[in-house]
Amino acid sequence: MWKLKIAEGNSPWLRSLNNHVGRQIWEYDPDLGTPQQLQEIEEARQIFRKNRFDNKHSSDLLMRIQFARENPNSAVLPQVKVKDDDYVTEEVITTTLRRALSYHSTLQAHDGHWPGDYGGPMFLMPGLVIALSVTGALSAVLSKEHQREMCRYLYNHQNKDGGWGLHIEGHSTMFGTALTYVTLRLLGEGASDGDGAMEKGRQWILDHGSATAITSWGKMWLSVLGVFEWTGNNPLPPEIWLLPYMLPFHPGRMWCHCRMVYLPMSYLYGKRFVGPITPTVLSLRRELFNVPYHEIDWDRARNECAKEDLYYPHPLVQDILWTSLHKVVEPILLRWPGKRLREKALTTVMEHIHYEDENTRYLCIGPVNKVLNMLCCWAEDPNSEAFKLHLPRVNDYLWLAEDGMKMQGYNGSQLWDTAFAVQAIISTNLYEEYDTTVRKAHTFIKNSQVVDDCPGDLNHWYRHISKGAWPFSTADHGWPISDCTAEGLKAALSLSRLPSQIAGEPIEVKRFYDAVNIILSWQNADGGFATYELTRSYPWLELINPAETFGDIVIDYPYVECTSAALQALVSFKKLYPGHRREEIENCIREAAKFIERIQAADGSWYGSWGVCFTYGTWFGVKGLVAAARNYDTCPAIRKACDFLLSKQLPSGGWGESYLSCQDKVYTNIEGNKAHLVNTSWAMLSLIDAGQAERDPEPLHRAAKLLFNSQMENGDFPQQEIMGVFNKNCMITYAAYRNIFPIWALGEYRTRVLNTP
Repeated sequence: MWKLKIAEGNSPWLRSLNNHVGRQIWEYDPDLGTPQQLQEIEEARQIFRKNRFDNKHSSDLLMRIQFARENPNSAVLPQVKVKDDDYVTEEVITTTLRRALSYHSTLQAHDGHWPGDYGGPMFLMPGLVIALSVTGALSAVLSKEHQREMCRYLYNHQNKDGGWGLHIEGHSTMFGTALTYVTLRLLGEGASDGDGAMEKGRQWILDHGSATAITSWGKMWLSVLGVFEWTGNNPLPPEIWLLPYMLPFHPGRMWCHCRMVYLPMSYLYGKRFVGPITPTVLSLRRELFNVPYHEIDWDRARNECAKEDLYYPHPLVQDILWTSLHKVVEPILLRWPGKRLREKALTTVMEHIHYEDENTRYLCIGPVNKVLNMLCCWAEDPNSEAFKLHLPRVNDYLWLAEDGMKMQGYNGSQLWDTAFAVQAIISTNLYEEYDTTVRKAHTFIKNSQVVDDCPGDLNHWYRHISKGAWPFSTADHGWPISDCTAEGLKAALSLSRLPSQIAGEPIEVKRFYDAVNIILSWQNADGGFATYELTRSYPWLELINPAETFGDIVIDYPYVECTSAALQALVSFKKLYPGHRREEIENCIREAAKFIERIQAADGSWYGSWGVCFTYGTWFGVKGLVAAARNYDTCPAIRKACDFLLSKQLPSGGWGESYLSCQDKVYTNIEGNKAHLVNTSWAMLSLIDAGQAERDPEPLHRAAKLLFNSQMENGDFPQQEIMGVFNKNCMITYAAYRNIFPIWALGEYRTRVLNTP
């Protein structure tokens, strides 16, 4: 049976700053589990399989089944249901919250964080399997049980038409389908296996133009494997890293996720790296294309892309640029004396790869560059220590649920979820009853703050300062992020105000000062905050975005979520420490509030770039402006936001926003006008902050009743449609949101609405 292990790391090839706090990995133990426990897991898998086309999102049941044994909820209060015409009493709301808090506390790990699924994208696992296959490490890193669960996951998320999407809820794409088909073949599935699933997948590929129509990232992975030619790729010259930084298109000016992905891609392209040509590779050359492999027009394939994948079409300037590089520049760089420049560029690129690896304890900033960096280390030296240090960190990215084993979009969302959970628990005013939960969460937050900058000349490595920040996941990962730092600081400040017998000892004041310092350092000239760094270049650079599948990836744009979170954190800090850098903080808050007002849409909403979507963005917009001392009466932006949200409330009393809102940038209800508990919670939190209870509490009462009646028998809330997003077009799972935000919304409802006249 599988077991989730927390904060463990017994390999000599693992490095950690804090004894692996926050680490979450799944291990298989053949001797674990009673027949009843194994049957419970198998039933969960069968139910998911049966309903997979209607409910595409897993409910994280394997973790819940394990924690129900390890952290039993001793006394579950009776379930509460209310009718439309019922009056909501203090007893009803308090009982609902106690049930929710008691259950959510059982999901907390012993190190203080809440583990959970951060999967969703379908293009991550293929890169891992291809890299491990090419390096010969597949069976050494992934046991037969791992591979079986990966196959389960991939089969479970095949669409009815035979294809696979960019993410688990998306329509079929060539990127998703071709890479998933290849992954299954590398995991040992035959071309006719899967009860016809493989044949359906292959037919989808051939019917939609064959694998020559895969996106540029897909072309790169297939080239590495040896089932695509590098001449069928648009150039990714590593020499761009040798250009002067003053140029606006220098990669050091790009968004860190973008540059950290294209950094190792440029190394593999520069070397024209190809793995061993195995019988499976030769077979795939026959299976993936409509014409014999040796007859494919690779020059034409460079710019082919299936219409199902085309979210960001290449503008003409890109076609001219890539053609010029391909036909003029590359031939020079592949021959002497140009080859000497290529060798220098490859050396420079590997220096940056090793710096990234070492300063993230070989986790890397995300799953794509993690796998690419690992492959580059092997390509540089198959026996290198760097490659060996990479291998045990693969498990940090794998998550298991009843739908199978997936690769996550990060090594988890540990700090992010914990910071939100703390704020949600405190909002209920019931935190004294959950002091053990609160203390453990506080310990995790303290252990997860980044306490030092990365070593060396940060400008040389194109890195922002890190000291004082909180990461998205763990301290070992270490990349500093503006909104994670802000939410971490907000949670830590709130905890510092609670009695120490409940919350434990507060963080030292100096560490609060460090957090404030880095938050102030992130503000751009326009008042807004981007994600990891300052915005270093111009929006027109998006003209050279080569990723047909994603939008807004080239530079680090400012966002309402990051700006609002930073503003809120500084306001909270200023209340407790009014004398520290007062003028700078007040100026930062003032400019951030102006930025939030300036980017509001005409209909009163804010576009959410990291959650689905307008309800998420609007929650941050309203919360930021209220923190900046705006209110409904004095601020037209808040009034417009309330009007927008109220116009989207459903007859059920809730809100339900589809992921299509993100990609289409138009508010779109979930099919069938279905309410979603997380969207409903975000809308409630916005309206409560904006004073809706004083004007007309009825919309809040209706929404609260929906949350009451949706709570499950054990105090959990049901998993519904996917609620996270990145780069406009790819959705991602936040499994803890289903618990955190109903608790938070009902907590605010209990303390700020229920007793309002």
